[in-house]
Amino acid sequence: MATHHAESQSLQPTILSYLKDLANLCSLAGLACTLLSIYFSILGIYYAAMIGMIWAVAFDWADGLVARKMKGRTDNDKTFGMQLDSLIDVVNYGVAPAVLLLSYGKFELIFLPGAFVILAASAIRLSYFNTFGLSGGTKYTGLALDNNNIILVFIFLFEMFFNEGTFSIVLYASFLTLAILNVSQLKTPKLSGSPINVYILAFYTLGITCLYAWKLL
Repeated sequence: MATHHAESQSLQPTILSYLKDLANLCSLAGLACTLLSIYFSILGIYYAAMIGMIWAVAFDWADGLVARKMKGRTDNDKTFGMQLDSLIDVVNYGVAPAVLLLSYGKFELIFLPGAFVILAASAIRLSYFNTFGLSGGTKYTGLALDNNNIILVFIFLFEMFFNEGTFSIVLYASFLTLAILNVSQLKTPKLSGSPINVYILAFYTLGITCLYAWKLL
């Protein structure tokens, strides 16, 4: 029995061996973008944070596309990739937006409940999806979390038309609305599954990047 256990342990892949998987590297690239987004949010350089947030979505979509095109992936490879993607999604669409809200609100106590709602909604939404998957095999139950970043980087384009106090309220209300939609019974399509939507996101990402880079100059 001990020998069998030792053999099974020796056949188990190492943790870092999964870094050879290109899809996992895409997931980690998205995590790096989110880290930059969090960093710039804390510094108050919000336009740079927006660039990080939209590129996190781009890499999140890319990892699924790459995974589907890769041949020879084992069940363990797929399971590891799904777990990694899900954990990173909590950071991409939960932690980063929560930090953005707190930072824009000057870390005042009133913004703390909103940050918690964002985090809680992302964790609940992902746990539900990991348990039940797509509704009818084609649609999400609740607004998919990647839509949050796509919408928020667009909303932030209008920041210049408001004073800081007013826009902090707009941002707060936007976050809460998205969080409600995330955990609702709303049925939404899987946008990343369509090649046309992938091209649209690519152009959107490049456009958003150029706009915010121009604002930074």
